[in-house]
Amino acid sequence: MNGTKQEIGCIKAAAEILGDKWTPQLLRFFLNEESVRFCQIQDLVGGINPRTLSARLAQLEENGIITKTPTVVASRCEYQLTEKGRDLLPVLRSMQRWSNKYAPIAV
Repeated sequence: MNGTKQEIGCIKAAAEILGDKWTPQLLRFFLNEESVRFCQIQDLVGGINPRTLSARLAQLEENGIITKTPTVVASRCEYQLTEKGRDLLPVLRSMQRWSNKYAPIAV
């Protein structure tokens, strides 16, 4: 029984990071890009409020999933995955495969 509780606890930790509506959609851009800018994410996700995006990115940074680095251009920054964030990529790829297999095809 103790092993089951430990396994559920491990799922809970991942769900706390990936369990909201926007976070997996934001992180998927890191599957193909080493770094992304705020405006790129906002354009690619579509429909996300800039304050919501800022809050999600701040939460990911606080959890050690991404880092925020200023660019040469003033007031702009780029986001990169940390090692902890890169370790989530196989989970995101699995979610992508599952969605491709079972999600209804958008027309």
